[in-house]
Amino acid sequence: MMQITDLQQEQQITPLFRLGFRPFFLSGALFSVIAIILWLFILKGKIALQPFGSGYWWHIHEMIFGFACAIVAGFLLTAVQNWTGTRGIYGRKLMLLFTIWLLGRIVMLYPQLLGNTLSSFIDLSFLPLTAFFLAQPIIKVKQYRNLFFIPLLGLFTLANLEMHLAVYYPSIFNVTFAGYSGVMLVIFLMSVMAGRVLPMFTANGTGTQKVLPIKILEIITNGSLALAMLSLVLQPLIGFNNIVFACILIIAGVAQAIRWLRLRPWITLGVPLLWSFHFAILFVWFGLIILGISYLQTDVPVNHVWHLLTIGGIGGIILAMTSRVSLGHTGRPLAPPKVMNIAFMAISLAALIRVFGPLLIPTKAFIFYDISGFFWLVAFGCFVVKYGPMLLSGRADNRPG
Repeated sequence: MMQITDLQQEQQITPLFRLGFRPFFLSGALFSVIAIILWLFILKGKIALQPFGSGYWWHIHEMIFGFACAIVAGFLLTAVQNWTGTRGIYGRKLMLLFTIWLLGRIVMLYPQLLGNTLSSFIDLSFLPLTAFFLAQPIIKVKQYRNLFFIPLLGLFTLANLEMHLAVYYPSIFNVTFAGYSGVMLVIFLMSVMAGRVLPMFTANGTGTQKVLPIKILEIITNGSLALAMLSLVLQPLIGFNNIVFACILIIAGVAQAIRWLRLRPWITLGVPLLWSFHFAILFVWFGLIILGISYLQTDVPVNHVWHLLTIGGIGGIILAMTSRVSLGHTGRPLAPPKVMNIAFMAISLAALIRVFGPLLIPTKAFIFYDISGFFWLVAFGCFVVKYGPMLLSGRADNRPG
């Protein structure tokens, strides 16, 4: 039976810090809006900021380890409550973790405040502390299956460390490979979680029978992503082979597509919280295949193609999952505000425009960056405006959390 505080004690806790999803979903989404605006201004030379590592480094790092990892932390620290039957961190502990994340965002943008070394230490401390808080309830109830996420957060920390080391030792560590390893880690984590929850979500939301997983397909789907991720994380030690990496990506994409098609995504088109999730998975498998092909073509700028995964895949899954989790864990029906239909479509448009615009008309690339950025702002702006009041107030059913 879940151990919860009584209502009187619960009401003494600021609603924002009653469960992990609240501060990290809201602040992560808001931060992504601010980060995209700043990046577009930095890209055009409109503002004279000197963030840690350079504007290019900052954009890659903050969208992965600032934005995406905040959402990952919020999701895991909330999900652990369902896994273990014990309450996730809240109150002062959650406030401490959130403060470290927020301070990391400040010093990455203004490293001159504390100096590069201390700024790196602060930023790198967030994920290990998240892993510590996540591991405590899992170990307490001996639910060792979910300890899988602890070493995974360790790999996130390693990828983040490599990004920082690329600033200090650029001859050994590469910003691009380190950043891409972070992207692939997020994709891997989301693939694992989608395999766990999407069949159930689809069955419940459409009133159909749950599609059971095929073990070998799950192994190929997630195993190939793990190989792709490790090839990027270990690049400073083992080097990098475009052909091998491309083949792994294509296998991962095809396997992901087969798993996705087994769920019959077309039956979800009338359910926004489902079709948005399925569209994001489409971007994952399509992005993996196109990215793999692009690594075999020397004349294709792969940096554009990666945005199928980062915007359409990661951005889309985050928008769909945070919309669903926020409703469920604030005691509301799983019916998102109607404006979120616009948000879900906007994130897909942002991905398509960011990738194919510059590829088709390279001379107009900056225009496409602006349009894509605008649609990102629409997508996550809608989330902040509509879900902010829910996340800042107590549950609708007056339960703890």
